[in-house]
Amino acid sequence: MQALEEANLACPHCGEPITLLLDLSGGAQSYTEDCQVCCQPIHVSVWIDEQGDDYHVDLRREQD
Repeated sequence: MQALEEANLACPHCGEPITLLLDLSGGAQSYTEDCQVCCQPIHVSVWIDEQGDDYHVDLRREQD
């Protein structure tokens, strides 16, 4: 797995497709990023498995 991964996801606000560039070298992380389409804040959570072979991304509206 590369340190930087491009993830194609859907905004939890507007449902439009968005692309996030994930830095997987930092391990599990949570941060806020604005949607590229509707500009609403998205809470991004990234988990990486123990072997570092796979990751999971969860997008939520900030108020959820």
